[in-house]
Amino acid sequence: MTTSNELRLLPWSGPGDKPCYLSTDDPNGYMSRLADSIEAAQLALAAKLLEVASENLDNQDTALDEMRCLVQELTGALRDILRVATSRGHLLPTSELRELAY
Repeated sequence: MTTSNELRLLPWSGPGDKPCYLSTDDPNGYMSRLADSIEAAQLALAAKLLEVASENLDNQDTALDEMRCLVQELTGALRDILRVATSRGHLLPTSELRELAY
């Protein structure tokens, strides 16, 4: 098992929208691979939404309701991506975090 400061924040929430964590010594185990797969899907969806948002911003005829729907989807995608970034940031060794800060 990993120590409490090495828990992996998973890319989904539990009951009450509480964070879920994984404690394992095996980064290639089933749950780790499942989390990696979901993170990849979340990143791909965010990239697609960004593309759609860019197209809609360039289109003066985009309906307000369509833009509101897009903003809701982007908000969800941003929440997911922040969770992925937080999780991955915790997985980086401290020396790499310092290098990224500069």
